[in-house]
Amino acid sequence: MSRILIIEDEEAIADLEKDYLELSGFEVKISNKGDEGLQTAMSQEFDLIVLDLMLPGMDGFEICKRIREEKNIPIIMVSAKKDDIDKIRGLGLGADDYMTKPFSPSELVARVKAHLARYDRLVGSNQKNNDIIEIRGIRIDKTARRVMVDGVEKAFTGKEFDLLTFLAEHPNHVYTKEELFREIWDMDSIGDIATVTVHIKKIREKIEYDSAKPQYIETIWGVGYRFKV
Repeated sequence: MSRILIIEDEEAIADLEKDYLELSGFEVKISNKGDEGLQTAMSQEFDLIVLDLMLPGMDGFEICKRIREEKNIPIIMVSAKKDDIDKIRGLGLGADDYMTKPFSPSELVARVKAHLARYDRLVGSNQKNNDIIEIRGIRIDKTARRVMVDGVEKAFTGKEFDLLTFLAEHPNHVYTKEELFREIWDMDSIGDIATVTVHIKKIREKIEYDSAKPQYIETIWGVGYRFKV
């Protein structure tokens, strides 16, 4: 499911856009302030951004400029301003499209779909698809060795990533600590298998809402661990 970020200070407009996009199958997040919207855009993963021009905290021009310094996703700039100079400036800073208010929500949805399709074609023509595992809000990109939890990237060490990936690739299978130690560390169980427990604890702190009540990696007492789906 594609994730859309709407940065729009008029809540009624943002909510209407969100409703139409969600009805079309998109996951949508709203930010009503410019500086907060920029922080959200930079710290989380989105497939497209709908960016208002006039915002409290920071205007859309500056936000677009900063996003473009690090990300190449489509940006649709929207504004009540009809002046060509604003449109030219917005497109010059890297916006992919410029819509003048008022516009129909269905037109916005159509443009979002068109830009996503175009972006997918461009990316697909230059890159092979990454090997991705997605389970209940967790996205493991095996190719890039990145982990996203509810859209927020989490930092993993090499062994933490390998252990999480191995468990996620074998859901509902119970593994002993000895088996996990042998698979991930490529060593026999005569080694220090306590390191498995330590790594499981660290992984839980990063992926679980409450590491004391894990919803993903379960402890099967007297046996080992399993990744629950």
